[in-house]
Amino acid sequence: MKLYTAAQAPNPRRVRIFMAEKGLSIPTVEINVLEEENLSEEFRAVNPRGLVPVLELDDGTTIDESVAICQYLEDLHPEPNLMGRDPLGKAIICSWQRHVEFDGYQAVAAVFRNSFPFFKSRAVPGLPAEFPAIPELVDRGRRQYGHFLEALNTRLGDSNYIAGPDFSITDITGLVAIDFGRRVEMDIPGGHTHTRRWYERVAGRPSAGA
Repeated sequence: MKLYTAAQAPNPRRVRIFMAEKGLSIPTVEINVLEEENLSEEFRAVNPRGLVPVLELDDGTTIDESVAICQYLEDLHPEPNLMGRDPLGKAIICSWQRHVEFDGYQAVAAVFRNSFPFFKSRAVPGLPAEFPAIPELVDRGRRQYGHFLEALNTRLGDSNYIAGPDFSITDITGLVAIDFGRRVEMDIPGGHTHTRRWYERVAGRPSAGA
């Protein structure tokens, strides 16, 4: 088993944090996205979409989505639990995970990929070139992310962690989304005390440095 990852990319970081929480050590292959190694013929033989992370099993099977990789590792190593223990707990975590991904993480990604010159001709991840950046999506992404932060602060006023009383994969995605937002000059507003309290807690976990 080996993990194709990239130090510069947020999705691989989600998997690395998840692994660190589990205490797992998996051999890694570093892919330099800024040098377009992910678009090379060699890497596309592993993942035709040209995206990281990818978990390659010993029999050659590949899993190429971060949450899918985490689910696989969760099933192999259920403790500490990060994705729910019973049907209701799993559903709540999955629901909040989707909220964070769609409302927060993807909003930041839209700002990043439509404003960063590196992606000017391939603003849609996982698809061929000739999907040009659309500058108007930057403003929309910033507005969407602002609404997400408001909703997150409200949620964290009632809950220690995003999906409930315990740390979960949803908090990993939230942490990475917040840090990703800072790369495009979008930070937690000063008045969002609940989110700031939560952020200090999750960013202070040893796994956050993975």
